[in-house]
Amino acid sequence: MDAISYQRAADVNCAIAAVQQPGAVFVGGGTNLLDLMKGGVTHPVTLIDVTRIDALQNIETLPDGGLRIGALVRNSDAANHALVRTRYPLLTEALLSGASGQLRNMATMGGNLMQRTRCGYFYDTAFAQCNKRAPGSGCAAIGGFNRMHAILGASPQCVAVNPSDMNVALAALDATVQVSGPRGARAIPIAQFHRLPGDRPDLDTTLQPGELITSVDLPPPAFSDHTHYLKVRDRASYAFALVSVAAALQMDGKTVRAARVALGGVAHRPWRASVVEQRITGHALSAATLREAASAELASAKPLDGNAFKVGLAQRAIVRSVLLAAGQSGDFA
Repeated sequence: MDAISYQRAADVNCAIAAVQQPGAVFVGGGTNLLDLMKGGVTHPVTLIDVTRIDALQNIETLPDGGLRIGALVRNSDAANHALVRTRYPLLTEALLSGASGQLRNMATMGGNLMQRTRCGYFYDTAFAQCNKRAPGSGCAAIGGFNRMHAILGASPQCVAVNPSDMNVALAALDATVQVSGPRGARAIPIAQFHRLPGDRPDLDTTLQPGELITSVDLPPPAFSDHTHYLKVRDRASYAFALVSVAAALQMDGKTVRAARVALGGVAHRPWRASVVEQRITGHALSAATLREAASAELASAKPLDGNAFKVGLAQRAIVRSVLLAAGQSGDFA
């Protein structure tokens, strides 16, 4: 058992000052961090408890009509908040698809953003080869059991995927992550928050050392009426996505006026399906059009020995989720 010290931060400035100590990390709900500590994947020296910072626990409307969700708001509270359910139903769907009820009652918005991959080689320290855990050691998943791993945006250094459902919805909704750190506050568009692995798979996000997430900001609601979150997984209870799709549309009859589509379970970060969005916007929606768009979106996929099925699965999931978002049913295949 490692010796660990504990400090409780009274406010954001105190938290940022305290985390400058070598080996110090923030802890909120702890649902991911404690797993990593118990498995010996991470070894913090000091835990800076931020759960008593009142300023990070609110949900409030922004002057432009958007919504600010504090970083310490629990996932279950965010999912069931009246403003989220009515104005951002896609986020509610995604949050309720994640983990179990007990975990959602503890997990925070900020912590979910920082959730680390569930790659078995990352979690099992008996495997020496993991560039995410031990940079330069190699990636055991590339030639190993890789059914759950990436088919888009991976690198020879890492093929792990982002495990979060919430992050996929936030990517589709063009959220902004507000952070504070030693150099002050800044806003990070969600598209720039999570990284592709490249040659530094140990870095999951673009956060700078000592920065603390303070809120997730959503733009004014423009996709409240036609949304759907589809999660394809091995079992319906408490499983991570093989593939997930967050779809949000603005419709004019059967014509798509605007589209936001993001994929989960396929890349190191939520994957914005920009090809699909471009190909369906301004056109009447049909399964045939969507199949062509989904095929083009996955044209750059580079599957591994164990996950080639994800290419077709992602294509079919895109078709199904977008049609369901539009209120259509029929031949999704």
